[in-house]
Amino acid sequence: MRANRRTAVTLTAVLLAAAAPAVAQASPAAEGGAAPSACRPANHTAKITDAPASAGHHHYRVTLTAPRGYDPCELAGSPTDVRFSDHGSQIRLTAARYGDQHTAVTFGPGHPVHFDIQVPNDARQVSADEASFTLQAPDGEIPGTSFAEGTLKVATGTLIGPLRQGA
Repeated sequence: MRANRRTAVTLTAVLLAAAAPAVAQASPAAEGGAAPSACRPANHTAKITDAPASAGHHHYRVTLTAPRGYDPCELAGSPTDVRFSDHGSQIRLTAARYGDQHTAVTFGPGHPVHFDIQVPNDARQVSADEASFTLQAPDGEIPGTSFAEGTLKVATGTLIGPLRQGA
């Protein structure tokens, strides 16, 4: 009787261990899709470029793209927890959000999205070469931190616009 109990416990442990990797691999996949979601930070790239200036502000565009092999997803509003750094040194600056925070956009392979970084011209500007941020979905935050590289200047009063379709 004692040997049967040990065998049952061992067999249960082996079955649980065999099932665990399958569950962990399936979790990043988008609902209803077979591929991982393009919204996950590891599954897309982002680049910062100059954008046309407006009265009193300089603008930068952060474009997100996803390569083939990832499922499209929905994003909404402005990224949060935006932080800027220059050559690895974090810049102490808090950026606020502006614009419509509820309109959803589809993001994935062949469907790039972008958001605006608006910097006041009259403030003391600091050079940066990277931005990190957390993307938002219509129903909440996307786990993880995304990174964008490119040359920009930021200052007190910097604002982050909502995600929009296109590059």
